Amino acid sequence: MRIFRRGDLVGAGCGILAAAAGVAVAELGATLLRPESSPLIGIGSTVIDLTPTPVKEYAVRTVGTYDKPLLLAGIGAVLVLVAASLGVLGQRRLRLAQAGFGVLGLVAAATVWTRPAAQPFDAVPSFLAGLVAAPILGILLHRLPRVPSSSGGLAAAGRRRFLIAAGAVAGTAVAAGGVAGVTRRLAAASDARSREAIRLPAPVQPTGPRITTPGFYTPVDEFYRVDTALTVPRVDVDRWRLRIHGLVDRPITLDFDELLSRGLIERDITLNCVSNEVGGPYIGTTRWLGVPLAPLLREAGVDADADQVVARSADGMTLGTPTATLLDGRDAMLAVGMDGRPLPPEHGFPVRMLTPGLYGYAGSCKWITEVELARFADFDAYWVRRGWAREAPVKTASRIDRPAAFAHIAPGDVTVAGVAWAQGRGIDSVELQVDNGPWEPAELLTSPGRDTWVQWRHRWHATIGGHTLRVRATDGTGRTQPERRATPFPDGATGWHTLAVTVSP
Repeated sequence: MRIFRRGDLVGAGCGILAAAAGVAVAELGATLLRPESSPLIGIGSTVIDLTPTPVKEYAVRTVGTYDKPLLLAGIGAVLVLVAASLGVLGQRRLRLAQAGFGVLGLVAAATVWTRPAAQPFDAVPSFLAGLVAAPILGILLHRLPRVPSSSGGLAAAGRRRFLIAAGAVAGTAVAAGGVAGVTRRLAAASDARSREAIRLPAPVQPTGPRITTPGFYTPVDEFYRVDTALTVPRVDVDRWRLRIHGLVDRPITLDFDELLSRGLIERDITLNCVSNEVGGPYIGTTRWLGVPLAPLLREAGVDADADQVVARSADGMTLGTPTATLLDGRDAMLAVGMDGRPLPPEHGFPVRMLTPGLYGYAGSCKWITEVELARFADFDAYWVRRGWAREAPVKTASRIDRPAAFAHIAPGDVTVAGVAWAQGRGIDSVELQVDNGPWEPAELLTSPGRDTWVQWRHRWHATIGGHTLRVRATDGTGRTQPERRATPFPDGATGWHTLAVTVSP
């Protein structure tokens, strides 16, 4: 029995064209409303939320920061398949196929509308997608030639009529998508100009001279980014507000200028992601500028039962931080600047929370808009609901940066170098082991304090052959990082960073 008929390929093309037009119009609508209202973004964000933690961790390990583009590409591929199927169905049962496009629009609208930070009109672009795709499918299918020519091809007149309609739909889709792209680029340029116009006041507590050793500071444009946001939230600094509320005596609401007026501190702090594998790249150090958080909490009057601070982002993300951690004297802050300039959008503009000594998922909320004092017993933040630990102190770790893994180097004296970190405790010593030989102490370079990584180096006399290099660190409490390998889930990776090199003439 033949499943597909001769015209099914053309029908599939009609379905894909109809979907492309719907998506293009929806993206244009989302550009004019809010980027977060995009149906593709809504569906992608829901997929991220529903993805099991082990799968997420595998994606981060395997593709790193390409996970979001690949996810969107995958959603696009599925949409193409579904649209093609509806196009084929439409040749037999048009109304049912059109209803299918309507259902797709409703599903997309539901995913967008149920996002934590959704606004009333966010579902409009998704509705537009369904309303546009369904009739366009009918228009294209009605223009398919019904009479074959003597050669078995489509009749010339019918073919021209269909191609004109298909070309018009394709042109409309391309035009709508192009306008959306140009509009977004113009908006991004406008946002960049507004951000550059912000003049951050000088800190009342500067941190002192910068470390001059190459590689100590991570360039801002190279600083790692790991989050669930498929599109960077656009936050208007003039409309931004921060609410401190919940289990407090005196709720506080601050705008951006009022926050800056509280006085800024400047600190060198290393920030790292709990998803970082042993020797991984998701860690960086920069000079942060921000307002101390503890005085604001004390001003609000923290209830004795409030053992958790829930930070909420403009995109609906929630992070939970132990209240005691934010009040124990560390330089927890509401950061407004990196390396002397306002935060870039992808790193939390205009304000992000930063908690030295904790992994980012537990103390570094980007695009922050709320600080709620609560109880751990009453609320689990986003990552805790997905199995990650409630409390997330950074584990002692170290990494070899030079030479690179599997490098070929010349014999003789070689400088092995890298970084070690134990934010909040500091690094007391670093040791290097070559093959299975004795552990030898490495030289520690200057560091501004216990909240940053420490650079280290060791002179090794390399002999011809294959060698294994291994590093371990001991923190300021005297505890040496464990040898046993553990994956990042649920509270951070452990193990000694080990790599192989070849020494040859």
